[in-house]
Amino acid sequence: MRKRITVNDRMQKGYVYSLSEPEGNNFHPDFRPELTPKQMLELGVFGGKYMTDCRMEFPASWFVRAKLSPAFHDPGMNCFGVNASQPLSAWRARGWIHPDDPRGWFQWYCRYYRGRRHVDDERQIRRWQAFRRHAAQVRKHCRKGDLDCRRRQRQALLNWAYDSRKI
Repeated sequence: MRKRITVNDRMQKGYVYSLSEPEGNNFHPDFRPELTPKQMLELGVFGGKYMTDCRMEFPASWFVRAKLSPAFHDPGMNCFGVNASQPLSAWRARGWIHPDDPRGWFQWYCRYYRGRRHVDDERQIRRWQAFRRHAAQVRKHCRKGDLDCRRRQRQALLNWAYDSRKI
């Protein structure tokens, strides 16, 4: 039996989706994120603002140690203490937002991780794969473990579920 999720937050009212896979399992073979959504939230991503009004949709355990900033986007909440995000308006202008996931890639990933499979999965997985180029740049220009080198790129990689602390 598929579990149905109904979303009612600031950006979506009455959106319903089903979980068809077990949480954290049965990913597309080309999609191997290094961090779970819970780990990303604990490390600090998106200035702490990303998930502040949609917590009811996701497991409470994801938020126990999450670094969140309900009032405003705060780069200091990020793991590397820098802003590495573009505003949602820029994502919309570039056509990166699917109407079912109005918050963008991380919302898609959270729902995918939970077990939703969607018509937009392949496009989002290709976007995730393309972001890997930033890891290659960090490897090329930084000594291994030098977390002060290319902090903005490292934060951006975390925002895409790559564990840039290991580079």
